[in-house]
Amino acid sequence: MIRLVERSQLNVEKYNTCITISKQSRIYAYSWYLDIVADNWSVLVLDDYNAVMPLPWKSKFMIHYISQPFFSQQLGVFSKEELTTIESESFIDNIPKHFLKIALQFNSGNHILNDKTEMKNNFILDLNSSYEELYKSFSKGRKHAIQKGLRNEFIVEEVQFNEVLKLSKENYSFKELSENDYLKLSTLIRVAKDKKQAKIIGIIVNDELIGGSVFLLDSKRIVYLFSAVSSKGKEMQVGSLLLNSIIKEFSNSKLILDFEGSMNPSIASFFKSFGSKIETYLLFKKRLL
Repeated sequence: MIRLVERSQLNVEKYNTCITISKQSRIYAYSWYLDIVADNWSVLVLDDYNAVMPLPWKSKFMIHYISQPFFSQQLGVFSKEELTTIESESFIDNIPKHFLKIALQFNSGNHILNDKTEMKNNFILDLNSSYEELYKSFSKGRKHAIQKGLRNEFIVEEVQFNEVLKLSKENYSFKELSENDYLKLSTLIRVAKDKKQAKIIGIIVNDELIGGSVFLLDSKRIVYLFSAVSSKGKEMQVGSLLLNSIIKEFSNSKLILDFEGSMNPSIASFFKSFGSKIETYLLFKKRLL
């Protein structure tokens, strides 16, 4: 039986255990993660936490709606055993009717046949090979960019997130992100670092940070969460160098590098050039108004 459990009533230990051992495990679904990025969230729970589906929600003018939080690409259903399409869709059927609008991205492991879904692309790279083997699968252009970047004098080292964030605000304009969203992101990175689940690396040239990236780690994936590069960094192929550094460090591991997208053709082409493959997931939209 599927039931709705409010966050305040959640058995956090059982919930997180389900996320950890689930077939579809993603770092975004852990309770500590959702506590930071979601304004509110409840959970649909199957039996004794055999499967769960977090529901991040907001309220505006007394209207409740489910909305995907920033910095959490894939949520949906997480189950200890493989679920059939009917079993996965039963979670959608059990979303409470008081949520008058739904926009929720399911994970790639969820099998859903629904006319209210839209397919989206992610890119992933299996790191279960030597760096030499992984490098062979890079495109010719990506290899050239990396070799060009390596000819410069630079240092790759761990940096503070506030330095990367400062670089981002100086070089980009994310109009969809508010100051509160940036605050959530900073909190998320701080907590993840405390849990030893965040790695922040930057490239330094003449004591100047010209590019940095944030990666989140769990037992299955390395998520490429956030990055910022200056104009000088772009000239020096810093974006390629940062990802190449992570691929080299975590080669011969059982981890998957999760690029987090994208549907943008140029970004998708960049991620694909590292030898990654497409992983599709679904966006579910529904309006009851």
